[in-house]
Amino acid sequence: MDRVAGKMEMDTAMEEVRARVRKHYGEVAKAESCCQPSACCSSHYSTEELARIPPESFLSEGSGNPVRHAEIQEGEVVVDLGSGAGVDVFLAAYQAGARGRTIGIDMTDEMVERARRAAEKNGVTNVEFHKGLIEKLPLSDGVADVVISNCVINLSPDKKAVFREAFRVLKPGGRLVISDIVQERPLDLMEDECGCVANAMVRADYLDMIRGAGFRDLEILEDRAARRSSVGVDASAITLRAVKSA
Repeated sequence: MDRVAGKMEMDTAMEEVRARVRKHYGEVAKAESCCQPSACCSSHYSTEELARIPPESFLSEGSGNPVRHAEIQEGEVVVDLGSGAGVDVFLAAYQAGARGRTIGIDMTDEMVERARRAAEKNGVTNVEFHKGLIEKLPLSDGVADVVISNCVINLSPDKKAVFREAFRVLKPGGRLVISDIVQERPLDLMEDECGCVANAMVRADYLDMIRGAGFRDLEILEDRAARRSSVGVDASAITLRAVKSA
């Protein structure tokens, strides 16, 4: 009985986290597009990259640019975990070309609808947007050549499940390329916008969890401070790449 009660309590806590994140990003999705070249998204995206993305999908979210490091080839299938309004989906779709396919998964109705409208308005046909949890992807095994994510996994209440699912949907030899936030040491409970730092894991534990899911050849590609305090760097924005063994 204690085990059952403990699981119910954990499930409730996870749903509370998801509810807060869903509410926050539902409101973000209703906002006006904030980014144009040289504006708030340009720190992560070049002028050339911005020109390939529908302006309706710019919402100034994300901590990096995983697509830039993913080396997406024409004809590949890409899955974006927590795709939001679709910035990285559209950029990946441009690289994958007409023979490729990019699939965005997001749990927020407003984000999925906004991304779909952007695709329809701009005539982008090699993208799909589906509502779903990144901890339980609505996809078959081994469908993706690349799995990407941009400042989303840090928000998940069950990160182990996310990496397990990413591994499952990748083809043998497929690659995981993600930008995310990690804590540099255990931090006390704090308030921050959308919980990006508060819900993040300590770096070493985060990287060990990725390896524990089965990924190999993990490499940090970008690493910069995301939050500082009087004692130094509290959290960092990293972009990493790992591979599912062939």
